[in-house]
Amino acid sequence: MAALDAARAQARALLRIRALARAAAVLPAAVAVVLLAGRFTGRIGAPGSPDAFGWDVVRWVVGAFAVLVGLVALAAIRRHARAVPPSTPAIAVEPGQAPELHRMIEELAHRLGVPAPGAIALTPDCDSWLEEPPGGHGRAPVLVIGSPFLWWMRAGELRALLAPVVAGTAAAADPEIAAARRFVRGLDAALGSGRRTPPARLLDRITRALLRACRDYAAELERAAAAAAAEQARAVDYGLRIAAQGQVGLAYAGWDRLLTRVALPAWRLGRRPAQLNAGVAAALTELSRRDRLAEGYESRLGDRPACDLLEEPGAMDAAVSQLAAELFHGPARPEGAELLWDDYPEQVVDRGWRLQAMALQEALDTVAPAPVGRRAPTLARLLARLEAGGAPALARVLAAGEPPAVPGAQERGGRELLADCVTAMVCCAAVDGAGGKPGLDWLDGPVLLLGGVRRGDLADPVAEAVEQGAVAELRSWLGAAGIRLEKPVRLG
Repeated sequence: MAALDAARAQARALLRIRALARAAAVLPAAVAVVLLAGRFTGRIGAPGSPDAFGWDVVRWVVGAFAVLVGLVALAAIRRHARAVPPSTPAIAVEPGQAPELHRMIEELAHRLGVPAPGAIALTPDCDSWLEEPPGGHGRAPVLVIGSPFLWWMRAGELRALLAPVVAGTAAAADPEIAAARRFVRGLDAALGSGRRTPPARLLDRITRALLRACRDYAAELERAAAAAAAEQARAVDYGLRIAAQGQVGLAYAGWDRLLTRVALPAWRLGRRPAQLNAGVAAALTELSRRDRLAEGYESRLGDRPACDLLEEPGAMDAAVSQLAAELFHGPARPEGAELLWDDYPEQVVDRGWRLQAMALQEALDTVAPAPVGRRAPTLARLLARLEAGGAPALARVLAAGEPPAVPGAQERGGRELLADCVTAMVCCAAVDGAGGKPGLDWLDGPVLLLGGVRRGDLADPVAEAVEQGAVAELRSWLGAAGIRLEKPVRLG
């Protein structure tokens, strides 16, 4: 296969760089040995000769330089050997937990004529790849699968999608390619791993120089290996793979939206949704019903989902969901923090609204302290303050108390925070006095239900009140919904 031969050629180029680096490290020592041997044999600066003193000086200088280079080389070799390339956080899928999935991958590898992956793992991401196992020289790579694929893809689609990835084990099993990859990964992992001392900075400079020399060859190696895998996989489910590729972008969009709009509000409240992957499947199913661009996606839902290849999809979903919470938000709280989707409206939506309304009430008390008898949390007081131009001051106070954004989440500005808090206070009032209910929308997260119908028309009146201090439209909305402005809102 031409592409695989090209990958081997790039691997040999990388190994030549490694060999040249080692040769450069031992060259001063070799010169020093030659000079010493010349002295003892009398061929170079023999004792008593006119040039003996000069050659002795050269021997001392070269010998000292050889010792210095040797020490640096040993330190570099030790650092590169000890450096541990970062591994992707993932949940191992043992054969007993998913015998059908393991069997499908083994049959796929046999059909492709390549070695089977050594293990399978799931990660909360929308991608799949092969990863070298920790400390594993000569061991088969781990097949890492993005967990949303298992819950959204059909079993046949997943097999077709994974064919080029599994075909990559042919390159991974090649000794030269594997050695070249380990060399580059070791350099990358070693960079910056030392302390900020002069010797550590010197080692970093050496490592950077080697990485610069390797960069183009390593990139070409991976391109050639990917081309070889794609070429080898063309004979397996090629037509189905083209169709499945359309689901990858959809899964990525749905996963990102679920994390930012549904999971993030729960994580901020110390709740950890236990079925994120089932949630993304529900979100994408809802999208296929709403969006004409997704037309036709719903018809494939009758086929067997890939998560059926797991023995206990719920338990695996819970493990991946916990990992997602730790990666995207921080260490999980104790066991009681786990959240089922049925409890989301009460424990996340309603509770989140109450806490936001309480933060807004505290900001009101800070910006415009009222007499003790008039400090009740009412919409009338809020609207009066907004109408009087108090939005900027409220926004500043709210922004000052906002916790830092979690990874993957955008930093919210003061105006956005104020709009969210005003919306939350209105929703609390609707729940308390107008028969409203908190609800969960798979695509948009927390929503307000009035009369069993989602109310999505609140954003514009709130934005007008916050940005312009014009509350007439918001008053009209509240009046039409039957919400009394003077009635105190139940907080936090």
